[in-house]
Amino acid sequence: MKTYDWIVVGAGFTGAALAYELVKKGFSVLLLEQDAHFQNATRYSYGGLAFWSGNTPVTRQLCDEGIARYRILSQELDANIEFRELDLLLTIPIDTDPKTAAASYAHFATPPKLLSVDEAFEMEPLLNREAIGGALTVKHGHINPQKTAQFYIQAFLIAGGEMEFTQVQNFITQKALTGVQTTTTTYHSTNVVVCAGGLSRNLLKASGISIPLYFTHAEMIETPPVEINLRTLVMPANLQRFQLEAESSKMDEVWEEQEQEPVAPILDAGAIQFLDGSLRLGQISRIITDPSAKVDSRVSERWLRQSIEKILPALANLPGTWHHCLVAFSSNHLPVIGAIPGCQSIYIFSGFSNPLVIVPPLAQRFANWVSGQEDEIISQLCGSVLGV
Repeated sequence: MKTYDWIVVGAGFTGAALAYELVKKGFSVLLLEQDAHFQNATRYSYGGLAFWSGNTPVTRQLCDEGIARYRILSQELDANIEFRELDLLLTIPIDTDPKTAAASYAHFATPPKLLSVDEAFEMEPLLNREAIGGALTVKHGHINPQKTAQFYIQAFLIAGGEMEFTQVQNFITQKALTGVQTTTTTYHSTNVVVCAGGLSRNLLKASGISIPLYFTHAEMIETPPVEINLRTLVMPANLQRFQLEAESSKMDEVWEEQEQEPVAPILDAGAIQFLDGSLRLGQISRIITDPSAKVDSRVSERWLRQSIEKILPALANLPGTWHHCLVAFSSNHLPVIGAIPGCQSIYIFSGFSNPLVIVPPLAQRFANWVSGQEDEIISQLCGSVLGV
C-alpha cells in the first residue's frame, strides 16, 4: 500500500490551504474529507478578513502577511476568490458610551474610526438609526470562503495531491507506523495533520488523544440572491462570541462529558452580502459539548430574525434557510498548531475561531517548518498544543 508523506484530515478552508502548501514543497499528500457536500464552517462563513485587527506583534505580522497573500491569491490559484475590501461597520448599542466602545479597539493595528449615528446611517442606509448609539468603521477584507477552499483543492490536485472522501475513525500511532483508519480502508503516512475544525477534539479523543481545543455550535441564516443592497459588512462592536469562548474554555473538565451546556448561548447580530446578492445573517454561538447535538432550528431562526430586525429591519423577513455548523476555538484566541506530545508524527492545525486572514500565511509557514526551516511564529504557537 502507498505511504504518503502527509495525510491532511479535513478539507475545509484550513485543510485545503495546508494541503496545497505541503504539496508545493514537494511532499506526497493525501487530503481526506468526510462530507462531499461540505457542510462545514467554511461553507457558512461570513468570509471576513480582519487584517486590521492584529493586537500583538505576532498577530500583526500574520495579518500583514495574510492580506498581502490574498492580494495575489486569485492569480496564483488561477481562479477568482472574490477578494475585495469593503467598509466594516461595528454597531454600538444605544445604551453604550461610544467613546468607551472606541477605546476598546485602541490597541489594534488599525483602530476603527468612531462615527455618529448620522454618519453610520449615511454609510449604511439599511441601519435602524433608532437602535444604535453610533458605530465604528474600518476597511475590512472579504472573500468567498467556499470558492476559495475549492480553488485551493483544485490547485492542490493539479500539483499532484490526492483526495478521498471518507470518514476517519482512528489514528495509527504505532512505533514504526503512522496513518489513519477510515470507514473504508487504512491509509499510511509518515505524518498526519488534523485540520478538522470543530470535530478535531472529538476525533482525536476517539484515539485517546487529548488537546486543549473546543468548539461552538454556530447558527446563521442564508438567503438566496436578493435585490436589496447592503453596502457594508455589519457586526456588533462588542462581539459576545469571544467572551463566550473565553469563559467556556476555562472549564476543560466539562468538555470530557457529553451533552453538557455549561454557559448560555449568545447572539451577535450581523450581516454580509456576497457578490451574487445572497446574504448571511447571524450568528448564534452555542456551547454544547456533544458535536452531534441537535438544535431547535425554529427557536433559533426566530431569535436570529428578531435580533436582525432591531439593527437591519429590511433584512429580517427575507426568505432564507437556517444552517448550523461547528466552529473550533482555543483558550487564547490563537490557533492550536504543532506536534501532539506523545503521538508520533501526529500534528494539529486547528482552533482558528477567526481564521481566514491568518490561515494562508500560517499554512505557508507550517509547510516550510516541517521542511526543516526554522520559524519563530510556528515555534511559539506549538506551545498551544500543550495548553501553555
